Amino acid sequence: MRITGISTHVVGTPWRNLSYVQVHTDEGLTGVGETRMLGRTDALLGYLREAELNHIAGSDPFAIEDLVRRMKYGDYGRAGEIVMSGIAVVEMACWDIKGKALGVPVWQLLGGRVTDRVKAYANGWYTTERTPEAYHRAARAVVERGYRALKIDPFGTGHFELDRQQSLYAVSLIEAVRDAIGPDTELMLEMHGRFSPATAVRLAHELAPFDPAWLEEPVPPENLKALAKVAGKVDIPIATGERIHDRIEFRELFESGTADIIQPDVGHIGGILETRKLAATAETHYTLVAPHNVGGSVLTAASLQVAGCTPNFKILEHFNDFADADIKQVVKGAPQVVDGYFELPDAPGLGVELDVDAAAEFPQQQARFDLWAEGWEKRDPSGARG
Repeated sequence: MRITGISTHVVGTPWRNLSYVQVHTDEGLTGVGETRMLGRTDALLGYLREAELNHIAGSDPFAIEDLVRRMKYGDYGRAGEIVMSGIAVVEMACWDIKGKALGVPVWQLLGGRVTDRVKAYANGWYTTERTPEAYHRAARAVVERGYRALKIDPFGTGHFELDRQQSLYAVSLIEAVRDAIGPDTELMLEMHGRFSPATAVRLAHELAPFDPAWLEEPVPPENLKALAKVAGKVDIPIATGERIHDRIEFRELFESGTADIIQPDVGHIGGILETRKLAATAETHYTLVAPHNVGGSVLTAASLQVAGCTPNFKILEHFNDFADADIKQVVKGAPQVVDGYFELPDAPGLGVELDVDAAAEFPQQQARFDLWAEGWEKRDPSGARG
């Protein structure tokens, strides 16, 4: 079997474009992969056009390690977000093809299942007015839908510092959410990497009474010493890693001992096997894995394949029950959350198929996500231009 070529499809929403890649073979099997780029969708598509000629076309889709190695190193330049995301979508699609050809789900090819279901946490649910009352109603709706975990960034447009008034307001939002969801639901606290260590520590202490399950990206991701400063002064588990695009770059993070949960994005870090390799390394450091997952149903399906065979997998993020829920219709067999969990799929490959006709109903947009702009939490670019 050989790859004959690829086709790309962009599904657009006002705040995110989702890039899908179909990998076609001479035996009629087609696989699909997905990633989400912020402001770099056209750059990704441009890279994939070159990679198709240089590396992908003519390759054996079963020889995934070889194809990933050539795409990563065969152009000599250092691979960053765009290249690693391009590798990821092609790599996912090759696993999809391999699973379909052999008649088994991808997790079966990666060592077999360690769980039957995967806990989900909701994100994108607070696209509403930024008031305690509105957040209380929205959080309550999440729990009523069956979720037993959810994440929130309550910090407005703060950068490095957050003044006293805004800090107290953030506390009021978290207080309202905790009241709505009760004591048994996990509450993940997101900082989006925009505070100084001192501010992050202060906010963590002020929000500690509401029992956050983790503190996510408290400081910008480039400085591990800053992250260590936070980790050494708070008792809340630290989660980070969504903006690291090569598993090799996690080495210093592990050595620092600052992260309790790592959050690789399967669509940015080179795909399914690269994530599974990273998870195995994390296990040697007694670190849990909770992938960043802000894409659509194909990326969710790929993340579930990793979850199914990973002993140190904690939980999977899910947007598509709340933000841009209509995009689920572009994928046949889209994973669903039931009573707070995904069931591990048994269908061959990734277990999903892209509906190209449905995808065409969501054309690419000039999507933006500016969390330093007023109203960013609504994911509405008309109010988030800054």
